[in-house]
Amino acid sequence: MSQVTYEITALVEPRLVAEYEEYMANQHIPDLMTTGAFVSATFSRSSPGRYRIRYEAIDREHLDDYLKNDANRLRTHVAAVFPSGIEFSREEWDVITVFNSNVSSR
Repeated sequence: MSQVTYEITALVEPRLVAEYEEYMANQHIPDLMTTGAFVSATFSRSSPGRYRIRYEAIDREHLDDYLKNDANRLRTHVAAVFPSGIEFSREEWDVITVFNSNVSSR
């Protein structure tokens, strides 16, 4: 069983940035996590309007199940809330190795 990262990059028009951040943090990402396919998610911004969401799937089987059974429904909901103004790209990454720090957070 090997871990898989499902990564979405979004380019958001400036007029939608605040609404997009709220929707993703309070609606879409929690909805996606309830599918049971993922163990964690991160929502990051590199600059205003450029976002990355990384979902860590339990394994390839769970990701494939999500893509087959849940992805279209959740994507349709996003498109209904944001019919224009956002460009998405999606990638799947097979995790080769995970490194953990021995340093405790402050």
